[in-house]
Amino acid sequence: MTEAHSAPSRDVVIVHSSDIHVDTVAIERVFGADGTAGLAVVLATARSLAADVVLLAGDTFEHNRLPLDILDRAARLLEAAAMPVVILPGNHDPAIPESAFHRGGIADLANVHVLGITHDEAVLFPGLGLEIWGRAHRDYGNMEPLRTARPRRTPWQIAVAHGHYEPEPDPNARLAPSWLISDDEINATGADYVALGHWNRAVRVGTGSIAAYYSGSPDLAATVNLVRLGADGQVRVTREKLAPVP
Repeated sequence: MTEAHSAPSRDVVIVHSSDIHVDTVAIERVFGADGTAGLAVVLATARSLAADVVLLAGDTFEHNRLPLDILDRAARLLEAAAMPVVILPGNHDPAIPESAFHRGGIADLANVHVLGITHDEAVLFPGLGLEIWGRAHRDYGNMEPLRTARPRRTPWQIAVAHGHYEPEPDPNARLAPSWLISDDEINATGADYVALGHWNRAVRVGTGSIAAYYSGSPDLAATVNLVRLGADGQVRVTREKLAPVP
């Protein structure tokens, strides 16, 4: 904890989702006729839960070649959310120069913070006593999402990572890109919550010393993770059903 920032005297509410995969086809089979409907329903749920921040832990977009009309609809949804949204680029939508975030103007929205693009590694919310940090996928190759923990400088800290959880990776295994996340790396963060993406199912992982959760994709999990950073110092995590889009 640092003296530079203090926690508010109320709970801080975070809605965590991932793997929305905005597309022209894939999501519409589940949520309706618009490939941005998965994003719309997550944002609507966050509003219904009075979230302070929405955290999208990778693969918000199916790929970086989406047509501009889809990206424009996604941008309008994010802007209309009227709440801070922190996005970590994943292996489907890495932070390359021609990314969906650049092409769609999403990185230019005042309420949207894209790690690896608008912020190198961390977003600070002084009024919430909160820092959210994570390492974006910057290309299509392998990387270590939680390599080297970031020192805490706020009362509340959330780490976000997009990759495959493997409790004890075999250093001699020759794997295709898996973006591995281990128990030791999760524990080394010292974070109050580790928000994970890449798995479509919602599940807690790790040794239990750190609250580390995959949210699952909205189309398969049909929920978001509600993270309540309590004024009493406790962290409470629940799964909340998706709310209908107004």
